[in-house]
Amino acid sequence: MKIFLIVIDGMGDQPVPELGGKTPLEAAFKPNLDTMASHGICGLVNPFLAPGEDKATSEGAHIGLFGYQDYFLGRGPYEATGLGMKLKNGDVALRANFASVNSEMEIIDRRAGRIEKTEKLIDSLNNIKIDGVKFLIKKALGHRAVLVLRPKKGLELSANISKGDPKRVGEKPLEIKPMDETAEAAFTAKTLNAYLNKAHQILKDHIVNQKRICKGEVSANYLLTRGAGQLKSVPSFKERYGLKAACVAGGGLYRGIAEILGMKLVSVRGATARTDTNLKGKISASIKALKKYDFVFCHIKAADSLAEDGKFAEKKKFIEKIDENLFPLLGLKNVLTLITGDHNTSCVLKSHCNDPVPFLLWGGGWDKKVLFFSEKECVKGSMGRFNQEELLRKVLVLKNN
Repeated sequence: MKIFLIVIDGMGDQPVPELGGKTPLEAAFKPNLDTMASHGICGLVNPFLAPGEDKATSEGAHIGLFGYQDYFLGRGPYEATGLGMKLKNGDVALRANFASVNSEMEIIDRRAGRIEKTEKLIDSLNNIKIDGVKFLIKKALGHRAVLVLRPKKGLELSANISKGDPKRVGEKPLEIKPMDETAEAAFTAKTLNAYLNKAHQILKDHIVNQKRICKGEVSANYLLTRGAGQLKSVPSFKERYGLKAACVAGGGLYRGIAEILGMKLVSVRGATARTDTNLKGKISASIKALKKYDFVFCHIKAADSLAEDGKFAEKKKFIEKIDENLFPLLGLKNVLTLITGDHNTSCVLKSHCNDPVPFLLWGGGWDKKVLFFSEKECVKGSMGRFNQEELLRKVLVLKNN
């Protein structure tokens, strides 16, 4: 039996008053998901928190979901790999957001109005050298970017540094600090602070931002960093589970995680991490890949982003759009389909939350307790509630029975 994993990023939520106290998942018209839940096996998982996290992240939750909690690298290396950046030994990679700060250096928008066209800003910040460290930056989705610190030969860096993103508006960007007492961590923090200050000076006077201000848009004048990490040896998915695996995803983070775990990346035209993603193409390509691979991971992103912006109606609509494209799953033979989220994302809080994540298994039995697919209904599922890092191994047991 093959395994088909669909992760709907940020799928679960909290009750929304405007939806009559329902979550977007509860309120959505989703006959295919409800059919699979009511004739399958359901439960809840506690999202995995990577070291240093107080709130579930996409990178940490995916690593927990795949059972690689002992091999967490930090977000940077996954993002960099997913964008095609070839990391070298000794590189430190970080996730970066273009953000907006005022003259007092207070953050007024962590995503710079979700700016899309950052290419010219990226060009102005690339290949800067400071104290023997070259700074490489590459555009990711929308306001996001990946920053890589590459040391000259003989120089050592450390990923054990703090984040610069306080994750709240009204506060100043955090100073990067060493998280241990090594000279490498102190040097890395010092050099990164110097780069971020230089980048701010370049960005605040950039012609792109001057034009944005003239149009009444916020200036993308600062880089907020987090998720520092370095590559290290990681056993492949095939080595760990004996399964030949493939991935269908539009977001760089998820493609990067899959590539580092040795999964084959399957390209789909129009596959993005936005609401315009080619859902039909992603599901079709995933089903086709199941003929060749034992395990297929398909990632769908936009529900998370919509919730972070508080767009509960749009999130509900996007879940319905996903459901429309899941009908072919009902006819799959010899496939165990697992549908879940990585973490829940609250439209009310406009952030990730640590509430338990619902999941359903289709094609491996019927617990006859759940009537439809939702956060509350999955409490009745026969698999109960347990930690996310246990889920895949439990699914493998069902597969092999």
